[in-house]
Amino acid sequence: MKFTDTNLDGVIIVEPAVFGDHRGWFMETYNESKFLEAGLTYKFVQDNQSFSAVKGTLRGIHYQLNPKAQAKLVRCIRGAIFDIAVDIRKGSPNFGKWIGIKLTAENKKQLLIPRGFAHGFMTLTEDVEVQYKVDELYAPELDRSILWSDPVIGIKWPMDITPLLSTKDEKAPLLEDAENNFSYGE
Repeated sequence: MKFTDTNLDGVIIVEPAVFGDHRGWFMETYNESKFLEAGLTYKFVQDNQSFSAVKGTLRGIHYQLNPKAQAKLVRCIRGAIFDIAVDIRKGSPNFGKWIGIKLTAENKKQLLIPRGFAHGFMTLTEDVEVQYKVDELYAPELDRSILWSDPVIGIKWPMDITPLLSTKDEKAPLLEDAENNFSYGE
């Protein structure tokens, strides 16, 4: 398993070792010992899976407030997505900055997103399935979102289209208006 730092502190690209032969392939998508060796002390407690039928579906940008904030380990198991993380920790030198990576069923890359970051993705193909682990249970009363097109964040989504959004995501506030109880260094 390979762990690659990004330009956002704590956001890490995880690349599993893939072992293939004439039958197909095998990989570990998560191994607690290897995460601990890399200094990553997450204890995942819930697995989630989503399906998006339409190319250009956008889910996000989502996060949960403290004390139920979630770290996520995201992977695409069918199709392809453009996955993003936004630093929303007040006082962070990277506040409002984002990172994006293409996750596909073929490249098998994963994105580890720590607490204090918001997350979203856009589907790049039809019939996309995404799986992700979280280190805190879902708490609907603390679920929050940020508008996908916030000009201050300035995410450069890979398709120049109006994405397919949920009603919740259509009405999400800008980062400056979003409820946020994250602080850098906590």
